[in-house]
Amino acid sequence: MARLFGWVVTNLDAFIGLVLAVTVAVLGLTNTVSQDLVNSAILLVLGLLAQAVLRDRLRRRTAEREVRQVIVDTRERLTDLVPPMRELTGPEGALNRAREAIHSASMVRVLHGSEVGQALAEARQHTDRWHFKGGTGTYLRAVTLPECLNQARRRNATLTVAVEIIDPTDEEVCERYARFRRSLEPDAPSEPWTVDRTRKESYATVLAACWHLQRSGLLTVEVRLSAQMTTFRYDLSSSCVIITQENPQTPALRIDLGEVYYNRFNIEMDYSRRQSRRVPIESAGQVKLDDEPSVEQVRRLFAALGLTLPRSFGDREVADIVGKAIQARNPYA
Repeated sequence: MARLFGWVVTNLDAFIGLVLAVTVAVLGLTNTVSQDLVNSAILLVLGLLAQAVLRDRLRRRTAEREVRQVIVDTRERLTDLVPPMRELTGPEGALNRAREAIHSASMVRVLHGSEVGQALAEARQHTDRWHFKGGTGTYLRAVTLPECLNQARRRNATLTVAVEIIDPTDEEVCERYARFRRSLEPDAPSEPWTVDRTRKESYATVLAACWHLQRSGLLTVEVRLSAQMTTFRYDLSSSCVIITQENPQTPALRIDLGEVYYNRFNIEMDYSRRQSRRVPIESAGQVKLDDEPSVEQVRRLFAALGLTLPRSFGDREVADIVGKAIQARNPYA
């Protein structure tokens, strides 16, 4: 009822004309009023109809003018917004920079806990190369190198390994590294990190590379020794690069092949190796190593490689290097 009343109020002139027309028509049919009155009523209805038509046209023209003005105002506002929009959407715009930032964030995966070991295992499974840059390469010789070789044998494929570790003949860098490791494990019950231990760990990695090289025709090895230490470890395979730290509780980063930072880290590691001292690993063939190399064999090997052992290293220390190289244990097991 309220809706009907509202319609009547809105269209009052048309409603009055309609009622008047119906009323006069009924009265004219029943001859209740004269013909002159009927004619006058008809003229009145036509007048109301004309007024309604004129009012509708006026409203329509007013609405058209208002619409045109809204379009003009909108166009002017859009014109004013074009420069800011270009700043937002252009090649150097904020939206493009935000898109690049989001894409960059998606290029790097953060790994926690057991995810790190799982990612390294997946990377070893089908790779034909492994590039390492880090401290003394303990995990490399204990897990990475043997496992990569096992996978290569299963696939009957070749394996190229490039290693960069700290120089065991550089006492200064060994001291810095030992001090750094002690700061991470101040109360560790295991063997403390000293200059001698750091040297033995690096020597052991070199020995392990030579030992595996003599036992596999599928393996190619390059070993580089650096006078600079790094607190990160970089493991790059044919599928990804994984960046870890000495503390296994620290989250690691994984960047897959195809992402721009995979290539960037590949270049970084390559240039870092070029600035390090190359070990003439081909000279290792001058000294045949037994399955359990003797102290004498190890001394002659390092002499052939130009890595003379410190005078303080007796047979016991050399035997310790052999144990670390051939019977290396996963330090994080």
